[in-house]
Amino acid sequence: MGRSNKDKIIFKEVTVLDAGAKGVSVAKAEDGKVIFIPNVVPGDVVDVQTFKKRKAYYEGKAIHFHSFSKDRIEPICEHFGVCGGCKWQNMSYDKQLFYKNKEVLNNLKRIGKIDLPEFEPILGSEKTFFYRNKMEFSFSNKRWLTDKEIQSDNNFSDKNALGFHIPKMWDKILDISKCHLQQDPSNAIRNAIKEKAEAEDIPFFDVRNQEGLLRTLMIRTSSTGEIMVLIQFFKEHKEKRELLLDFLKECFPEITSLLYVINSKANDTLYDQDIKLYSGREFIIEEMEGLQFSIQAKSFYQTNSDQAFELYKITREFAGLSGNELVYDLYTGTGTIALFVSKWAEKVIGVESVPEAIKDAKANAKRNNITNCEFFVGDMKEVLNDHFIQKHGLPDVVITDPPRDGMHAQVIAQILKIAPKKIVYVSCNSATQARDLALLDSHYKVTRVRPVDMFPQTHHVENVVLLEKK
Repeated sequence: MGRSNKDKIIFKEVTVLDAGAKGVSVAKAEDGKVIFIPNVVPGDVVDVQTFKKRKAYYEGKAIHFHSFSKDRIEPICEHFGVCGGCKWQNMSYDKQLFYKNKEVLNNLKRIGKIDLPEFEPILGSEKTFFYRNKMEFSFSNKRWLTDKEIQSDNNFSDKNALGFHIPKMWDKILDISKCHLQQDPSNAIRNAIKEKAEAEDIPFFDVRNQEGLLRTLMIRTSSTGEIMVLIQFFKEHKEKRELLLDFLKECFPEITSLLYVINSKANDTLYDQDIKLYSGREFIIEEMEGLQFSIQAKSFYQTNSDQAFELYKITREFAGLSGNELVYDLYTGTGTIALFVSKWAEKVIGVESVPEAIKDAKANAKRNNITNCEFFVGDMKEVLNDHFIQKHGLPDVVITDPPRDGMHAQVIAQILKIAPKKIVYVSCNSATQARDLALLDSHYKVTRVRPVDMFPQTHHVENVVLLEKK
């Protein structure tokens, strides 16, 4: 259904008031409704044209700036405003931290009804660009054209793209020439792959017609200087596949792990795919406080290595371990937090639903000669039952780092039942975290809160909460 003209309203000289959820900013219309506006900064005064009207709000875009906010800065990326990432790149970093702090505080108060202790200020990131250790790019034979390109006289014979999905458009890919999120040689590798593929007439993927050869590219880097490159092909074409992979081997000998996948299903997810090693080894090594972690293609690892170290230090500090505690690490992933705190605990039990992650966790324990950690795989709400507790013991401390949806109600009920002295709750979504804290409120009091900025230039924020038994 097309947009009706009544959805297209122009509001004059609107002052942007706040930074809202999902990286958009917030203003108020003349009728009192909220207007959500992307690519503006609180303090900007703009004319807004709406493109969506709902009962309680509008969505619109700024079509004219009357004055700019004092907190506005010039974005350094040529793709800003079109690419779906780095939505706050036009806002000074200290203000990014201010609004992230504010979001966490508001969620805990409004959703969690938490009587907050002294709120510890957000921990900012020393690196505000080139901080990510993992990037994923998509190939397309029908690239997205920017407004500037459409208005030019170019005939656009270059239809291929290797880059990011346009927000809310699953089949549109913006071609990226330089991304400021991952350190070199990430940009060089991506651009070289695109140039070579076009020169050798290797077809880029057509997502609508499900045809073509090159599908996705993943680049992982580590603090130890190792590099993983994985190319996903839609179908097998041995000659063209080997031509491209051999090119990468020759041009980028620093690649530690060169992998590929043949994936002919409808979606790009790798977790059910057979990943093939072409050159090097199947993993790269990440290091943190003397510990080494092997990272495979399917492994979960915090995408900001430097801030992950800070996050885990805060988690360990909040746990306050003396060396005599039994610790449960729920949603342990590849066991990074469990292994990180193990030296300060008598024993750590890690639980995770992804078998490959538990395999990595066990390998990482062995790699680091850690013998007081055990890891178990299964659905959390089913594994964490009475029999499991009887077998492994009542924990003194529970550390939980669930996915964005938060913890299942059955998991929360079991935590309340086993009643550890402390719970350290790490979350990438303070709204679902606040919901869970409200469910724990009957037996636990929040005593410390510390947000951590893992993703500068975006609205995303991690938060660590310490709960102690009442």
